[in-house]
Amino acid sequence: MAAEPFWPRVSPHFVECRRAVRAFDAPALIGLSGGPDSLALVAAAVAEGKDARAVVVDHGLQEGSVAVAQRAAAVAQRLGVHAEVVSVGVAPTPGESVEAVAREARYAALSAAARRDGRDIWVAHTREDQAETLLLGALRGNPVGMSSVSFLENGRRLARPFLTIRRADTVGACEELELDPWHDPMNEDLAYRRVAVRQSIIPALADLIGGDAVPALARTADRIAADQELLASLVNLSPTNNCATLAADPAPIRQRRIMAWLRDVGVNVGGAPLAAIDQLCVNWCGQGPVAIGGGLQVVRRSGELIVEKRA
Repeated sequence: MAAEPFWPRVSPHFVECRRAVRAFDAPALIGLSGGPDSLALVAAAVAEGKDARAVVVDHGLQEGSVAVAQRAAAVAQRLGVHAEVVSVGVAPTPGESVEAVAREARYAALSAAARRDGRDIWVAHTREDQAETLLLGALRGNPVGMSSVSFLENGRRLARPFLTIRRADTVGACEELELDPWHDPMNEDLAYRRVAVRQSIIPALADLIGGDAVPALARTADRIAADQELLASLVNLSPTNNCATLAADPAPIRQRRIMAWLRDVGVNVGGAPLAAIDQLCVNWCGQGPVAIGGGLQVVRRSGELIVEKRA
């Protein structure tokens, strides 16, 4: 491992980053993009003496992505963290989101790497990411909040040490450390919903309330995440496609069990499609299939929900 880098004596943003990672002690595999958030996370882990490695996932979605990934890995190595580049394929079917397919491929790659030596996965989501996720979920009819520690469907533990700090701290930390992060051009493309929420919707909300909208949105998401964790600890939220079993559950539980079942078969839904699938269980009148995107649909057959290709 490389010698410990020099940490500036006056570095208020980096101090916040270091403080944020202190409570996370398990060996970590950091998902590194080369952007300011994940670079600051790697640096903070090194400065706090954490047992950390890094993986840069190359989605191959942009020209020159291999060079970008290698550059990020090289920066991590200079900071004293072993880093590797993993290439994944992203091939969405008609109707699927490129972002969603890329995210699924990225977490699969991180999980495989973390499983090799029993590490937690660390990602560098900030308060801004929490606020954006809340709004995007609400637009799909399923407002959600991210937890600082959660579990992926495959059982790997996922930590978000920076969920308590602002993006200004990660950007500022990179400036204090004289790191040169990569700025993804996709983060400027308003065709992507998250970018539009970040650059248009949240600033408009700030104008509306006459102040920073992120703290209130993020606190709301925190409360939703806490509610989700409590509900999961009190009731059975295991996935099932049995309509009689689902119909006996209260709506909040039933819909979560339906979503869990769909996630198990590789599908994420919310909003109107989820409501329509719910009706297949509690208001069965012989209605037709429910389209769920990606060329798939959900039907009720012999008292069970089935995912099948659309005709």
